[in-house]
Amino acid sequence: MKTTFKFAVAAAAVFAAFGASAEGYPEKGKTITIVVPFTAGGPTDRVARDLAEALRKPLNGATIVIDNTAGAGSSIGMAKVARATPDGYTLLLNHIGMATVPGLYRKLPFNVEKDFEYMGIINDVPMTLIGKPTLPANNYKELSTWIAANKGKINLANAGVGSASHLCGLLFQSQLQTDMTPVPYKGAAPAIADLMGNQVDLLCDQTTNTTQQIAGKKVKAYAVTTPKRLTTPDLKDLPTLQESGLKGFEVTIWHGLYAPKGTPAAVIKTVNDALKVALKDPTFVKNEEALGAVIANDDRLTPEGHKKFVISEINKWGPIIKAAGAYAD
Repeated sequence: MKTTFKFAVAAAAVFAAFGASAEGYPEKGKTITIVVPFTAGGPTDRVARDLAEALRKPLNGATIVIDNTAGAGSSIGMAKVARATPDGYTLLLNHIGMATVPGLYRKLPFNVEKDFEYMGIINDVPMTLIGKPTLPANNYKELSTWIAANKGKINLANAGVGSASHLCGLLFQSQLQTDMTPVPYKGAAPAIADLMGNQVDLLCDQTTNTTQQIAGKKVKAYAVTTPKRLTTPDLKDLPTLQESGLKGFEVTIWHGLYAPKGTPAAVIKTVNDALKVALKDPTFVKNEEALGAVIANDDRLTPEGHKKFVISEINKWGPIIKAAGAYAD
């Protein structure tokens, strides 16, 4: 009985300490680090820095810093967070790579479904299908005819294996059942530069990277990858690929917030509550609109809905990546 009593007392003490630390989150003077698995200055980094600013107030003025741990399609940063102490002071902000890394890399030191806590989706960034200026097709119908007439001759640029543009290109070819020659670049900027210079034929990339070129008529724009047309002034006249005949075609570059597995439930709730407030912050909303992003406002804002969505995305992209043999390792 004495042993049982001592164990119960010890367990109660641990629980009390655990609960207190969760309820006191974030502690005054303690820094929260958001790991971004990409280099500084890119679209995901910009989302993270804007979100960090918006999160400070609902997290009681906490100091939040960004740690850019780039490489291997975001898997290096993901591994860093999976190994971190699960106390809420190391978080991860990642994009669609959270769902595609399991397909692109056959050996990973972590499991996306089991080694992370899910804290909510932040936004969705639409994509656009664009072509070189000298392409004879002026709309998607004409583009379809041109693709059919030039099978085996078309090249499709992307920003590197595993990039958003690479994934969109894979889905596009899969839906058309047409192979195109992939032309990988080290980032979106050089890919778009060569497209504008008529060195490559097509590219599917984020509105954050393409809207300016479309508005300036430096490329030919054919469609967007969202279920509904966009309201952005420079893109509102573009049809969706779904209405153009590619049923079920949908690609958005979503961003989500994560923590290491085992992070206290109270901490997860605190961050999730703060996230919901941050997504309504006027400055954050304005910055997201400037990026062409759509702020999340559905059940993916809940940890449960977020995880369910990511698993569905893993199931969507895994077979496409496997069929293309587009492995990154």
